[in-house]
Amino acid sequence: MNLEVITAEALDGIDHGFFTRKGGASSGVYAGLNCGFGSTDQSDIVAINRRRVAAAMGVDQTHLCGVHQVHSNDVVRVTAPLSGETPKADALVTNQPGLALAILTADCQPVLFADKEAGVIGAAHAGWRGAIDGILENTVDEMEALGAKRENISAIIGPSISQSAYEVGPEFLDSFLAADPENVRFFTNGQDDRYMFDLPSFGLDKLRAAGVGHAGWTRHCTYSDPDRFYSYRRSVHKKEADYGRLLSTIRL
Repeated sequence: MNLEVITAEALDGIDHGFFTRKGGASSGVYAGLNCGFGSTDQSDIVAINRRRVAAAMGVDQTHLCGVHQVHSNDVVRVTAPLSGETPKADALVTNQPGLALAILTADCQPVLFADKEAGVIGAAHAGWRGAIDGILENTVDEMEALGAKRENISAIIGPSISQSAYEVGPEFLDSFLAADPENVRFFTNGQDDRYMFDLPSFGLDKLRAAGVGHAGWTRHCTYSDPDRFYSYRRSVHKKEADYGRLLSTIRL
């Protein structure tokens, strides 16, 4: 089966893709293109899936560069294929051709960045914690340190959980209001004491405040489309033992 890859017009001219779960070798709850070694899927099957992504991106699998994601605001500058212990971080940047920066998600925001003129790219994993702590702004800062101009950067949020599926409690709202009372605009009322949080809009706001030239979202909801996307929250609601991870990647 062919892989399904979502691309963004704003990143035209830069090889990139938000890969869906279609076209993979995994089965069961992981059926499709599960690229997460952190899942309990068979590691050799995950390796096959990642090789398929690498081939689609035109790189050797050793040049598919990812990090040990920990919901931080830390960014790794990549100058060569990563080897040895995977660094703990939640974003990567590079100006080196032939390196594919890769991010895993299953509801959180995968964000791909490019300054085509400067030849600098980035990829970030931005869940609510990373986004509120500055992972997106830090990625832009690190790209700028490599020669990018923030006004020339295009940043695209890929498939993420949408507001209609993201129910949170009052303590979650309180943490956002403590950071900035204006964050109330990213919440609507849910049932009883619950709220619905708009993660992609929050990410877009952060990107625009960071001064990028273009910020967009592909407008795909991971929770509501099980045929195409893995979703951590959906797996919890269905009481499944585990869930697959989607891979998003970009290279010069």
